[in-house]
Amino acid sequence: MQGQLVTVFGGSGFLGRYVVKELARQGARIRVAVRRPDEALYLKPLGQVGQIVTVQANLRAPASVAAAVAGADAVINLVGILFEHGKQNFQAVHVAGAALVAKAAREAGAKRLIHVSALGADAASPAAYARSKAAGEAKVRENFPGATILRPSVVFGAEDRFFNLFAALARISPVLPLIGGGATRFQPVYVGDVAAAIAATLADLATAGQTFELGGPDVYSFADILRIVVRATGRWCLLVPVPFALARLKGAFLQMLPVPPLTADQVQLLKRDNVASGAAPGLKELGIAPTPVEGVVEDYLIRFRRGGRRLAPRFG
Repeated sequence: MQGQLVTVFGGSGFLGRYVVKELARQGARIRVAVRRPDEALYLKPLGQVGQIVTVQANLRAPASVAAAVAGADAVINLVGILFEHGKQNFQAVHVAGAALVAKAAREAGAKRLIHVSALGADAASPAAYARSKAAGEAKVRENFPGATILRPSVVFGAEDRFFNLFAALARISPVLPLIGGGATRFQPVYVGDVAAAIAATLADLATAGQTFELGGPDVYSFADILRIVVRATGRWCLLVPVPFALARLKGAFLQMLPVPPLTADQVQLLKRDNVASGAAPGLKELGIAPTPVEGVVEDYLIRFRRGGRRLAPRFG
């Protein structure tokens, strides 16, 4: 990728900062396309002087997207939302936005498009999030047939909104909810491994048109994950089973908050396991050894312990 110009949509987010760092390490020139460029300035020191630039782009504004991909050799779309808020809804971001980026990349003559979706993307899912991810993949294939699609499971890392959320809850509450009894299975994948996978597919033309499922080395139940959080934070918490119906009712109220800890749609997501099917290639086929949850999670959740130290973000 030495010298190639790569436009990264959503580069200022949790996954984005790791992707930008990895691309910079491999010598690419990076154009970070975000809604608020001033909030992405912290990325510039991750590369050499002039290697990383930020530009304004909004997935609801076609002209800004076209400008962001102009002259790019490759385009990466990392944009996604976990809950809907105003104009930032699943249809606008995951479907229409994905279609716009793919169409603009094709028209700009980009050689590669990497689209990050989600494990569990399914047009028949009970969750609107998963249905929108599937619809977005279809739009990407329609507009850029040679796109590479990556479907990561729950992504963990120092800045994640998964393990950190439950750790924060454990700090203030003696009870943690086992939604649906805690049987839902996950295959958490380290953020640095996902970034490495994106760079690997970008560098390998043979991955064009393929879909990859990215999962970590181990599968955990929801109950297992909460036990990891409790152990890492040193907090005493009672794990209480909560039926899906009751959790969904609670999510319907919580989703009215500016940054909801739970939504009714997320409860619907928990009704299905979030693990790799085994039918698609993954990290192994890309030559990446997956990073275990233990150790990494304990490293950054220690700040939730009484008297614990706050760790600097990890960058792979």
